[in-house]
Amino acid sequence: MYDPIPPEVRPRLRALRIRPRRAAGGRGIGAHHSRSRGAGLEFAQYRAYDPGDEPRQIDWKLYARSDRFFVREAERESPLTVWVLVDASASMGQADAGRPEWTRLDAARALAACIAEVAMAQGDACGLVALRAAGPQLVPPGTGPRQRDRLLLALRSVTADGGFPDPERLAPVWERVAPDDMVVLLSDCFDGDCVALAERLAAARREVLAVQVLTAEERDFPFREGRRFIDPETGEELLGDGAALRDEFLQRFGAAQRALQARFDAAGIRHAGYVLDRPLDEPLRRLFGARREPGGA
Repeated sequence: MYDPIPPEVRPRLRALRIRPRRAAGGRGIGAHHSRSRGAGLEFAQYRAYDPGDEPRQIDWKLYARSDRFFVREAERESPLTVWVLVDASASMGQADAGRPEWTRLDAARALAACIAEVAMAQGDACGLVALRAAGPQLVPPGTGPRQRDRLLLALRSVTADGGFPDPERLAPVWERVAPDDMVVLLSDCFDGDCVALAERLAAARREVLAVQVLTAEERDFPFREGRRFIDPETGEELLGDGAALRDEFLQRFGAAQRALQARFDAAGIRHAGYVLDRPLDEPLRRLFGARREPGGA
């Protein structure tokens, strides 16, 4: 089975918790408070062990002191639906020259798999939307091993091609992503329509998070010789000397990044950046670190 999560990252996912800003009271068990008691993450009280209780719920330190089995009861928690939106436009196929096999889309697929792993481990449902030029490809939300397989199969089939979908093709996103659902956008965020989609979802009571995926060459602009720069979506070409262009590029790129971050902040969208030469879980630790209350990224 296709598994894009690097082996060294998988153990670190256990420290992550997806906590929405708006805790939704509902049925089921997830990492979000409601008023009943059950097996969750926030401790509420002890009770005597009953046959059938999971051994991991037993407080072994208390057993050592009392020679009796007690189970830690916690606040029963309400489920969350997490939608991962993966930009599948042609620019997501870009990689760094030093590591051409690791594209933006590869990183987005791996990040999507990590988010799904964390969500389903805490009892939440996870769905997927691949934002393709021909129209979104959806995997409805669910949980459990079969859902994990469905998500991985869908991620494996996603390719980077064409432009970002026109707004009229995004109707399935609005039809399926419900108010109070969480949306995590994985994109280079270079297309204005992509950022506008995130802003509209946030304005419509969806909690939106964004991970911007960049190449190391965009961050550093290491080019020193003559280069041909090609827009992968329009085919437009720019010929220039790398050394002569570097200062202007970094200045304009930095200004564009600050403008993007200001738009996200104004819309209440938590955001983090990921550069292809960095550890995969770095943006996830910023967004989903094991904290009592999530803060802005």
